[in-house]
Amino acid sequence: MTTALIAEDEPILAATLAHTLQSLWPELQIVATCPNGVKALEQSLALRPEVLFLDIKMPGKTGLEAAEELAELWTGPQPFPQIVFVTAYDEYAVQAFDRSAADYVLKPVSTERLARTVQRLKDRLQLQAVQGGQGGMDALIAQLRALAPAVAAPVERLSIIRAAVGNTVRMIPVADVVYMEAMDKYVNVVTADSEALIRTSLRELLPQLDDKLFWQVHRGTIVNASCVLSAVRDEAGKISLNLKHRNEKVRVSPLYAHLFRQM
Repeated sequence: MTTALIAEDEPILAATLAHTLQSLWPELQIVATCPNGVKALEQSLALRPEVLFLDIKMPGKTGLEAAEELAELWTGPQPFPQIVFVTAYDEYAVQAFDRSAADYVLKPVSTERLARTVQRLKDRLQLQAVQGGQGGMDALIAQLRALAPAVAAPVERLSIIRAAVGNTVRMIPVADVVYMEAMDKYVNVVTADSEALIRTSLRELLPQLDDKLFWQVHRGTIVNASCVLSAVRDEAGKISLNLKHRNEKVRVSPLYAHLFRQM
């Protein structure tokens, strides 16, 4: 018996997908149907299904965000699940999925297309059972890296960050930043001896930074690579960074672990 979870915010589409799946794959057990990305993440960690069908556009978290966070939080012994993204037809989105070799199905769900996906899932699960290891996780990481949105046009690089502290506006040279972390609607800018909040998002900030110096290491964290002393892998395979001038450690998502492989 193979277990699966469906995350889809439109109940009729969720029911249609579940019905079609069970007609194509009778031995598949759907353990949960979730109406948003937050619930999908919570139930995936609790129920540990072998396959996830994640709608791309959902309230709370998108399917991509839920998948990335799941990769950060997943621990053994069960292998990481196989993930299929569900998306409404969009020429550019579909091209992106094709380039990444991500498994996806389009809305409205086509029985013929879903049948091919089911067969691929069966083949991958069988291979995973033989090989064990990180097959599902490795596939997801490759998919997410390939699907990461590219910057459409060059933008002016930041040299100074203006941060309001009470009635004062601090001028923080970008070179002085050790790391930045997302905090709700703000970004916390951390230097060697201070912290300051700016009202923006990491997604807006990242294109304005020199990508040779400032590396995204987590969906909510950017580090100044020149301030990284070492990357340490724990017994569970999770990586954390020791930084100059700061005592706290910064976690690295599996999506960005390749940045710290030995050269």
